[in-house]
Amino acid sequence: MGQSMLRLVQNETIKLLRRRRFLVVVLILAILIPIFTYAQYHSVVTTQERMGTTDWRPMLTQQIVDMQNRLASSRLPDEWRDLLKVRIQQQQYYLDHDINPMAPGGPTFARGFMDQAITMFLPMIIVVLAVDIVSSEFSEGTVKLLLTRPVRRWKILTSKYLTLLLFTSLTVITTLAMAYLISGVVFGYSGWTLPILTGFQIVGSELDTSGVFMLPQWQFLLMQYGLGWFVCVVVGTITFMVSVLVRSAAAGMGIMMAALISGMILTQMASSWEASKYLFNVNLELTDYLNGTLPPIAGMTLPFSLAVLSIWAIASLVVAYTVFIRRDVTA
Repeated sequence: MGQSMLRLVQNETIKLLRRRRFLVVVLILAILIPIFTYAQYHSVVTTQERMGTTDWRPMLTQQIVDMQNRLASSRLPDEWRDLLKVRIQQQQYYLDHDINPMAPGGPTFARGFMDQAITMFLPMIIVVLAVDIVSSEFSEGTVKLLLTRPVRRWKILTSKYLTLLLFTSLTVITTLAMAYLISGVVFGYSGWTLPILTGFQIVGSELDTSGVFMLPQWQFLLMQYGLGWFVCVVVGTITFMVSVLVRSAAAGMGIMMAALISGMILTQMASSWEASKYLFNVNLELTDYLNGTLPPIAGMTLPFSLAVLSIWAIASLVVAYTVFIRRDVTA
């Protein structure tokens, strides 16, 4: 059984590589990461020129002052006001403890990149990988040949899912490696042992620092990219289900893009619809819990979001296997 499954996974890997999906993913990363690196570098240089110093303390102080000025606006929505209050307290904590939260370096860029990419960029890349992993068998007319082989259908679908997990893991590892290597050309490759604070808790709209502890940046990156991997697996699993249900890759792509984009919109508006916290696309920003950022809906926690995403993934697998095993391929 083990050898037959291994052969099936090898066969699915060859199919995926032949369709050059993973190559497309690598090219997207190779094009966009340098752009993001330049944007980050330009932002740092502009801030330093405006402040007239390279010392991070005055710059962080100015950020705090700017956010306090924004709080003075009477037109600021309550959810943004709470977010700014927490952010000010957090930045002040870093300043009081003489820790630069954004010290230059490849590891720091990789950390910031994951914070920004976990909600939309990485899930979209995983959708590109997964959207036609099953539906392509219908569009290419190979599904009858595939399902008439003397192999149980659940084994065929499992081999496809294992292949998806393999390439999802490779995508996350490649993202970390390329973010570090490319940004390091500009920012340098040091910073793995930079102290990072985590353990911030949100109580109401206030930041609780009683449980804050310090980690070297490499450990924080492992935690952060581990959460990023989990998000990618969940999005990949839901896309996997869509690929089983929809026979057109274009339709599957449209469904998943709509889901991810609506998730970004709901994250901004979620406070007015509390039930949205049970949607998978509102729970993708897992790294925010490490950073102590205010969640979209009060009361949301890391265990809650992990549980919601796990339920969505398990339900998607149940639907995918049920439909695939019972499907009439002559239809």
